Order: sequence, then C-alpha cells, then structure tokens
Amino acid sequence: MPKTILVTGSTDGIGLATAEILLSQGHRILLHGRNPDKLAAAENALSALPRSGGVESYVADLSRLGAVEALAAAVTERHARLDVLINNAGVLRAPETLTPDGLDVRFAVNTIAPYLLTQRLLPLLGGSGRVINLSSAAQSPVQLEALAGGVRLADMAAYAQSKLALTMWSRRLAWELKAGGPVIIAVNPGSMLGSKMVKEGFGVDGGDIRIGADILIRAALDDDFASATGQYFDNDSGRFAEPHPDALDPRKSEALVQAIEALLLRVQRKSSAGGAFSGPLGARG
Repeated sequence: MPKTILVTGSTDGIGLATAEILLSQGHRILLHGRNPDKLAAAENALSALPRSGGVESYVADLSRLGAVEALAAAVTERHARLDVLINNAGVLRAPETLTPDGLDVRFAVNTIAPYLLTQRLLPLLGGSGRVINLSSAAQSPVQLEALAGGVRLADMAAYAQSKLALTMWSRRLAWELKAGGPVIIAVNPGSMLGSKMVKEGFGVDGGDIRIGADILIRAALDDDFASATGQYFDNDSGRFAEPHPDALDPRKSEALVQAIEALLLRVQRKSSAGGAFSGPLGARG
C-alpha cells in the first residue's frame, strides 16, 4: 500500500536518493530543503519519474526552530496522516556555527530540529508510523553546555556529539511512547558515503550513497524493522548493534531530553518576547 513519507534534507545526497527510490515504488513523498531553488529543481525532476506516487515540497531552514514549528504545522494542515518521517537533514560544517536562536548549528539541525519535528508530528504518525533518525558511527559524549549553545566546539566534535544526542533521544522517546507511539529507530547509514557533507568535510568522493538510501528505505518499510523501536542499526556491520554506552544509560538520556526541552522553552520565550519566530517556509505540490 502506498505510504506518505516526509524526508528532510532531500534535495541532494542520501535524502534525494531515498526520495527517488521511494517515489519509483509508488509512495507519496514530502520533500524538504532549505534552498527554494534546489528544492524546486528536485521536485521537478522527481515528479517526472514513472510510477510516481506524487510529490510535494516544503522549504524550511531547520537551524531556526521557528521554521521547524512552521514545517510541522504546514504538514499537519495538508495531511491527516503521515506514515514515515525520515529525519535525514544534517550539518557538519557551516560558515557560521551559531544560529539566530543562539545554538550550535550542528546541534540545532542534527539533534534538536528532528526532536521538535518528531514531537509535533506524533499525532499524524500514531502507533503505526515510523520515525527513522539518521545517526552516525561518529558518536561521542554530549556536553550539555554545548547542546545549549554555551560552549563552542570544533566541527567533528560538535557533529559526533550531536549524533549521539540524536541516538539518545531516539531511544528515550521510544521507551517513553512504547506501543502508543511510532517505531523510532536510529540508523547509521554507512561511513564515508559520497554525500555533500563527506565531500566538503573530508575532501573525498566517498562510497555509493545508495547504500545509505537502501537501509533508510528498509528501516522505513520492511517488516524486519517493525518491532525495532528504540534500537540502533549499524549499516557498517549490517545489523542492529549497541550504540555508544551513553545511549544505554537511562539517567544520561533523561538528562539530555530535559536539556532539550529546557532550551526549546528558552527559545520559545525569547521569541515570544521579541516577536514571531523567523524562518522561511512554503509548500508546493
């Protein structure tokens, strides 16, 4: 049966490859991107695919939490149900690492935006949906001060911490929701695949991005993943595996989620005092 699937960061790399394959299988895909021109080009190209289940697009800068809220609202306005949310968008390097909300852009995009988007879309996902979070083999202990924007980190340190944080809240939210919520799975799609991030960050072409796309699609659709909520899949080894030990520590995971909730409240209060959230958003298709 065709499904409705939102793929963030789907204008290039693994996200675009994932969207292309899913569309060719007859599913309806909600594309997301930060750049309106790139998003329009991706939508036009994918709309021409045979057996396309239909495509629509949403523009939003996920480094701005107000834009994340607006994205969730726009999807909710147009859809009563969402079968799968693939939180694929990610950042390793950026010209400016501090966002308008005062957060490190890596934590904002890689950790906090997918947490907020998932929370807002839970009513659409229900108990039968799936949330696939793009983690990484690079995981290191999270400094909560850095998560909150109080400590500046080097690119790779911020990236590795943000990906562990994503993995931690994935497990924590899956445990909290249990059977009443969607299946939530953190996935390392494969190390050093040929995404724009790898090319810019490491100066190498990397491996076939379809390796990453294929595992995201399996996690989103296959029966093998239907009861895997809270688990971590390592595509480098091709199996479910244990993440960093911190993700297995309930106290650390709870502290992380509390820190995320606290900074979301802080940003909301700051924005309410200074006016509306900023950040572009639109929908097409």
